[in-house]
Amino acid sequence: MTTLTEVDLCGLDTFADGPPLDVFARLRAEAPVCFLPEPDGPGFWGVFDYSDVVTVSRHPQQFGSNPNTMIHDPDGGDGGAGALMLNQDPPHHTQLRKLVNRGFTPRQVSLLEPRVRAIVDRLLTDAAAQGHFDLVSDVAVELPLQVIAELVGVPEDDRHTVFALTERSMGLDESGHATSEAEARAAIAEMFAYADRLIASRAGGDGDDLLSVLLAAEVDGERLSQADVDLFFLLLMNAGSETTRNLITGGTLTLFEHPDQHARLRADPTLLPSAVEEMLRFVTPVIHFRRTAREDLSLGGQAISAGDKVVIWYSSANRDEAQFPDADRFDVARTPNDHVAFGGGGPHFCLGAGLARLEARVLFEGLLERLPDLRPDGPVRRVPSNFINGIRSLPVAAA
Repeated sequence: MTTLTEVDLCGLDTFADGPPLDVFARLRAEAPVCFLPEPDGPGFWGVFDYSDVVTVSRHPQQFGSNPNTMIHDPDGGDGGAGALMLNQDPPHHTQLRKLVNRGFTPRQVSLLEPRVRAIVDRLLTDAAAQGHFDLVSDVAVELPLQVIAELVGVPEDDRHTVFALTERSMGLDESGHATSEAEARAAIAEMFAYADRLIASRAGGDGDDLLSVLLAAEVDGERLSQADVDLFFLLLMNAGSETTRNLITGGTLTLFEHPDQHARLRADPTLLPSAVEEMLRFVTPVIHFRRTAREDLSLGGQAISAGDKVVIWYSSANRDEAQFPDADRFDVARTPNDHVAFGGGGPHFCLGAGLARLEARVLFEGLLERLPDLRPDGPVRRVPSNFINGIRSLPVAAA
């Protein structure tokens, strides 16, 4: 067994400047599947090359998501988050996912485009009027927040309150600093209390938002419990706003850092669909997810025991030279581009992938057309996380 005890993928300092791509490159070369230490835990198997990440993703019978998809198992309970759809395995996961699939079909996503364009138009009009603004707080946060809140059925006046709770539930305060597990659990409890108030307001109604759909849904002939609906609300609000926000900000920063590709995209906006896919690969908003081995098995030449934690590192897989020629080069016309930014396939492939692509495409269309000379205008501040490749602040100037 190859053990690289000096590699610390749990410490946030390792991720201070974003995912440690040099470390991932070394691991892919020397130990693509290896056992790594974990503070206050038993350690985990890290999976770093593309083919093995896809293998783990597509075999839930061997690599399960329950009880947790985070590296660390929280002490003292998790506020119920262990029952999230994200942390379930087939067949129960399949049943739960079917309940919300209807809100994210290609047809439903396409119907949202006029609303997405209206939100983008308003955001960019306000941003351009300021001249100097923060791309994160003024644009990237707002777009996915407004879209997912509308889908779920959160009243407009409550949306920023709910967003603040989603941040705290993920372990971040309003300034982007890490909070304690107790504070995160308290935020989750507040999210559930808010969801309960929304549920009460919809009792007996026939609305078509996702919350109303869930209240009317059945699994095996039984309605979902209030706790089940609470968990769906938590997952939809968290996942629906976080990934797209970091794709938008990370993608914009990447364009700033690659002016030749930025100019190429401005000159040929038809490249935008492939550019968004390349941003997804290059940025990889979700850095990793954990699975748990269901049986004794072998992966990458390593013997893994039932019950072991297995952590798949998407940020590493998306820079695997064996899958992506010249993998560290940002190319807005790259094709094919079978990245794993939305997961490596299998039952947990990102439910909102189509919506995230729509939001990013419309937003970048607007930026290229209305703010073609957008440029950085201050220091970038990153989210301190080994899970989310996020940016807390990206000051920009519109001219």
